Amino acid sequence: MSWIKHKIDSWPPVIQCTFWVLISGTLMVVQLGIVRMIANDINVFEIVFFRALFSCIFIAPLIVGNPTVLLKPNRPVIMGICGFLAFAAGVCFYFAAKHMPIADITAIHFSRPIFAAILASIVLKEGLKGPRAIAIIGGFVGAAIIIRPGLVEFNVGIFFVLGVVLVQTWNPINRRLLSQSEHPDTVAVWTQLIVLPLAMIPAIFFWITPTIELLFWMATIGLLEMLNQRVLARAYIQGETVIVLALHYTRLPLAAIAGYLMFGETAEVWIWVGAIVIAAAALYLAQHERRAEIINAQKK
Repeated sequence: MSWIKHKIDSWPPVIQCTFWVLISGTLMVVQLGIVRMIANDINVFEIVFFRALFSCIFIAPLIVGNPTVLLKPNRPVIMGICGFLAFAAGVCFYFAAKHMPIADITAIHFSRPIFAAILASIVLKEGLKGPRAIAIIGGFVGAAIIIRPGLVEFNVGIFFVLGVVLVQTWNPINRRLLSQSEHPDTVAVWTQLIVLPLAMIPAIFFWITPTIELLFWMATIGLLEMLNQRVLARAYIQGETVIVLALHYTRLPLAAIAGYLMFGETAEVWIWVGAIVIAAAALYLAQHERRAEIINAQKK
C-alpha cells in the first residue's frame, strides 16, 4: 500500500485533489443508495447512529496507533461545529434518500454555493450586486427547472435536500480551516465521535432492533462514511475550497450511474438541464469570488 501512497503523493496537487473528490463522490452516492434501500425498514436516526458507531469501530486502530494526534484537535470549537453539521446533514441527506432518486438529490445539492452567497450577504452584510446577483438568480432558475413547482407532484424530500444545503453552507470553510491545523484523520475521528451521541438521543425514541442484514448494510455505510471523511479531508489539503466545490459537480453522473445500477432509476432530462444551470451559476460565482480575493490581496 505504501507504493500507492507514494505514487499519489507524486502527483501535482490539483490532480490529487481531483482524485480524492472523485473517490469521495463515489463513496457518497453508494452510501445514499444503501440508505435508500434500507430506509423503509429502519429509522433514519438509527441509521445515522449506527453509521457513526461503525465508523468509530473501523477507525479505532488509527486512534490506538496515534492517539496523541488524533484525539487532541487544535481547534476544538470548529471541530465541534463540523461534527454538529455532519449530524444535521446526515439526517437530512438520509431522509431525502428515502423519498427521492439519488440523481435528483445530487442535482439540487449543487445549489449550496448559491445559498452560501445569500448567507454571506445576511450575516456579513455583503452586497448582492453584479455577479453575485446573477449567480443567485441563475441558481434559483436551475433549482426551479429541477423541482418544476406546479408541474410535477411535490416531493417532501426536496425540503430535506434544501436542509442539507443550508447546514452545509459553512462546511467547506470550516474544513479548509481545519486542513491548515489538523491531521486529516483527526477530522474524520472527531466528526464521528461528535455525531455518535447526537444521533443516539433521537434514535432511542425510534428504536427498532435491526436484523443481521440491516447491521451489515449499516456497517457498510459506516465504513463508507469513515473513508469519505478521510478522503474529503485530503482533498481540502490539496486544493482550495473553490476547486473542491467545482469538482463536486462530477457527482451528478456518478449519482445517475448509481441510481440506474441499484434501482433502475433514470434521471430525467430536466435534472441534467437544471444541474447544468446551477453548476454554471455556482462556478461563475466561485470564479468571481476568487478574482475578488486576488485583487484584495494585491491591494494589501
